[in-house]
Amino acid sequence: MPPEPDPPYLRIVSEIRRRIADGELAPGDRVPSTRQISKEWGVALATATKALTTLRLEGLVEARPRVGTVVAAPEPTPTPTASARRTAPGPDQELTRERIVRAAIELADSEGLAALSMRGVAARLGVAAMSPYRHVNSKEDLVLLMADAAYGEKSYPAEHPAGWRPRLELAARTLWSLYRKHPWLAQTSPLTRPLLLPNLMVHAEWVLAALDGHGLDPTTVLDLHVLLYSYVQGLGAHLEQEAQAEAATGLSEDEWMDRQARALQALTTSPRYPAFTRLIGSLGDGGYDLRLDELFEFGLGPLLDGIAVIVEGRGRT
Repeated sequence: MPPEPDPPYLRIVSEIRRRIADGELAPGDRVPSTRQISKEWGVALATATKALTTLRLEGLVEARPRVGTVVAAPEPTPTPTASARRTAPGPDQELTRERIVRAAIELADSEGLAALSMRGVAARLGVAAMSPYRHVNSKEDLVLLMADAAYGEKSYPAEHPAGWRPRLELAARTLWSLYRKHPWLAQTSPLTRPLLLPNLMVHAEWVLAALDGHGLDPTTVLDLHVLLYSYVQGLGAHLEQEAQAEAATGLSEDEWMDRQARALQALTTSPRYPAFTRLIGSLGDGGYDLRLDELFEFGLGPLLDGIAVIVEGRGRT
């Protein structure tokens, strides 16, 4: 009888391993993402995740937040003794809720929230597909645990800055840093259905305490809190969307814009958009670079200026 063919994930592993060995992929180079693997080899995302996990366990690749999975720098690893191999506990024995949540966060950081699945997390941990369900009931519950853990990575000083404005600035920049570190985090819930998570409430409490004691009615205080949060979340949502677009197209933001040159030319030469044409023409050769970090800082000042009108005026205008 002919030998059984290798499972699809092993064929993918072998091909990527060959590319690394032949120098087609050098240390630090991005390897195909789960979406790219799924498209190139015609497999499910879970199979793609299992292939990348196998390569990671072999030490050939590593996940880097906001970058993806890259070829790891070669490092010599000592061979465990036979005794150590016999006594080392297996992955299932070591499995905890904390390990599952951390692995899920790493997966979402590198591949995006859309790539997250319980099966994919199990593959990343090298355990049986159903093992995570002994600790987490569902993917929805896992996302809540991930979000709570991510929001808990930042806290506030016991000695807070004087004045409401520095405290709101600190809250906004703290949330922005979390969305920067975990681009998927801003996608976890719509503004109208807020996550009732203990660690997210830490950030809310900081803002509400800063606005307390200024003679504002409760509705205004809550509206100002939601306004600040929605500003940061609204910009943060584009971090994940850009990562998803790059993974789907294989083009960076600059490369994508380069391909829009013909469409831009058509718009700027049309008589229908004179204001737009004049504005773009006045930019010169440098053009306009949309940088979310700069836009965040640019918009935060005017937003706080508007809040100051209400806070210091002790009511809505």
